[in-house]
Amino acid sequence: MTVIDAVPARALAVYAHPDDPEVSCAGTLARWAAAGAEVHLTICNAGDKGTHDAGADAVELAATRAAEAQAAATVMSLAGHDILGYPDGEIENDVGLRSRLVQAIRALRPEVVIAPDPTAVFFGDSYVNHHDHRAVGWAVLDACAPMAASPLYFPATGPAHQVTTVLLSGTLAPDAWVDIGPSLEAKIEALRCHASQLGEGAELVPEVVTARAEEAGLLAGVAYAEGFRRLTLRR
Repeated sequence: MTVIDAVPARALAVYAHPDDPEVSCAGTLARWAAAGAEVHLTICNAGDKGTHDAGADAVELAATRAAEAQAAATVMSLAGHDILGYPDGEIENDVGLRSRLVQAIRALRPEVVIAPDPTAVFFGDSYVNHHDHRAVGWAVLDACAPMAASPLYFPATGPAHQVTTVLLSGTLAPDAWVDIGPSLEAKIEALRCHASQLGEGAELVPEVVTARAEEAGLLAGVAYAEGFRRLTLRR
């Protein structure tokens, strides 16, 4: 059991859909930002298929979700956020995506990168981890180890940069946790910004978020936590 107390000077979170970081690590991002860290977010997908309404307009939905992501970024006090705009379900861990992620890492030069754990596929017997989550997770790992740190990969994207820590969320093997007691309310409010995804469940957000944070907190020995699989990268 490891509780991460250190606050990085700079951190970058990379996720697939506009609400993924709020579900996965908003408490961590908000806590670090409040402590003075420069925290950035890259969202890879447009969120254009995130509805059960067959008559929805995909372009309008993407615009709505971009606005929700902006509102959530403000709640978390992020230094910046970017949406790459890949259509939902069509993103792949290919050269184009890896190049864009290496460019972001080299430009922002984070100590810590947070991303979804691509090895987590089956959650119980009722949920299969989304293709986009897995593709983005693998692309982030490839971008961090070794591409961003190796100057001959994508040299036009800027000087090489070694990420020192990768935290993988949504993992089946958490081994490090962040105490989000001070930022639990920010996590709740950030998730509430994604009204298009909540529907009638909006009123349950505080209850669900608190319960999940309590479950992670039991493992960490604190009241509320977010759990990660931690990788420490070296040259």
